[in-house]
Amino acid sequence: MKRLSTRFSLALAAGVGLALAAQQAAAESAADFYKNTRTITLILSAGPGGGYSAYGRTLARHMGDHMPGNPNIVVQNMPGGGGLRATNYLYNVANKDGSVLGLIHSSVPLAPLYDIKAAKFDATKFNWIGSMNRASGICVFWSRSPIRTWQDLLDKQSIVGGTGAGSQMETLPAMLNAIFGTRIKIISGYKGGNEVYLAMERGEVQGRCGGLKSSIRSTRPDWFPNHKVVVPIQISDQRDPDFPDAPTVMELAKSDRDRAILQLALAPDQMDRPVLAPPDVPADRVAFLRAAFMATMNDPALKAEAAKQHLEIGFFDGARLERVVKQAYGTPRDIVHAAAEDLKPKASDRTVKAGAAEKSTRSKGKKAAD
Repeated sequence: MKRLSTRFSLALAAGVGLALAAQQAAAESAADFYKNTRTITLILSAGPGGGYSAYGRTLARHMGDHMPGNPNIVVQNMPGGGGLRATNYLYNVANKDGSVLGLIHSSVPLAPLYDIKAAKFDATKFNWIGSMNRASGICVFWSRSPIRTWQDLLDKQSIVGGTGAGSQMETLPAMLNAIFGTRIKIISGYKGGNEVYLAMERGEVQGRCGGLKSSIRSTRPDWFPNHKVVVPIQISDQRDPDFPDAPTVMELAKSDRDRAILQLALAPDQMDRPVLAPPDVPADRVAFLRAAFMATMNDPALKAEAAKQHLEIGFFDGARLERVVKQAYGTPRDIVHAAAEDLKPKASDRTVKAGAAEKSTRSKGKKAAD
């Protein structure tokens, strides 16, 4: 018995040693890969000049410092479809060797859950690296518009800008219309959130909805302190101290079913700036990317730069981000179906601006000619 016990102990020790050696080899393999990879591409689902661009470029300037060989991280803006264009690219086209990352709109991972046909990906198969922030949704309206309070949104017609069917800029106002009876009209077809801000300044639209606080503070730092915009509603489960007089949707919900729908709709708040890699990236490289991301988020240099740009950093790791996505996809189907209907802008509430429609027509014509 003693001899058998000794043999078993030796075999167990050998097995553990082999497992540790395999893990060490895998880690070395990932380190060698990134040491030899001179350039990493970071795909942004938004255009230049907005909050997502500010976050993405800040991440790109620092993450290479926490990887062997200090690779250069090149940012590529890929706006379109409210973030769907970039996300589809990451899933179906991008290299799956760990050399391509994405920073996408927080609402986009749930698009397939809501049966949005343009979403050609399975969000549960992405490799989630981490999220740079968490944020509550709000709607902001230009101070010279007639919208000042929640009651105004119920009593008066208002106009907001949007970038596409998968964007919070369109799904959130559609939800407010469906659940609460607001009268928000959506002008779709803007290339990015920054264009919607410019449209607000021009008086072309009155407002915008989404996780906007950090975006406004980084790209329009005078808007809040100079009262250029008002916040009549918070699309959140608790009030932000910065907007103490604006009610939340959870406060206003009148039934358990509505609260369940809202809870699912608020899931993107938990991953305000999600960073991901395409599916099928080797596991050791995913682990390496997650570690590099967390080191970057804890880097005093990144924190100092973020503070100068008024970027809020409330990061969390890839494992938690993965859980958020999987929990959303575990929602009962009746609630998902109800939420999908409520988050889908009705045809009568949504208009694609003329320039965007003409561009789409030209593209289809060119494709047919080819």
